[in-house]
Amino acid sequence: MSITLALILITVIVSLWSWRDESMMDNWILNPYKTVKKKQYYRLLTSGFLHADLGHLFFNMFSFYIFGNQIEQVFAALFGGSAPVYLLVFYLLAIVVSDIPTLIRYRNDSRYNSLGASGGVSAIIFGSILFFPLGDICLYFALCMPAFIFGLLYLGYSFWASRRGVGYVNHDAHAYGALFGILFMIVVYPPVLSSFSQQVYNWIF
Repeated sequence: MSITLALILITVIVSLWSWRDESMMDNWILNPYKTVKKKQYYRLLTSGFLHADLGHLFFNMFSFYIFGNQIEQVFAALFGGSAPVYLLVFYLLAIVVSDIPTLIRYRNDSRYNSLGASGGVSAIIFGSILFFPLGDICLYFALCMPAFIFGLLYLGYSFWASRRGVGYVNHDAHAYGALFGILFMIVVYPPVLSSFSQQVYNWIF
């Protein structure tokens, strides 16, 4: 079984279990106030395996399946047998790092909670965009655009929505997960930046 499928399976099991066990949900969800006051920093990671409902779980895991498999293939080509370790570290770090701004922002708000794998999934998606900027990404299976354009729109909307406080979605996790995904890829494989730039330049001109 691939690391991508293993992580999806674990996430599905944990999410389904948490819907039946309120104490698990309460102990694992990211509540910044409790995380800081009680030093329960494990919540930065465990919250990434919880989801609010079936739609939330399906959307994240479907996206992770598509782009996670791409990244797993890229890592296999770059790092050989170490590829599973790279993917595991990448994904888990992304979940934690993407939630740190939320932790800081809401550390004094005891009512705020956040959950979901969106930060990790955003990192995976944007890691893929760096390698395949001209690949099509389709919204609702209809509106398709080059991946790098989707990335720009996604980041712009996430930062705008975060500042406006739009809905109950943790837009900070989306945005910072995406930025972490870009940074991680550049650090572990610097040539990806010049490859990305060249592909986008050739598409534009």
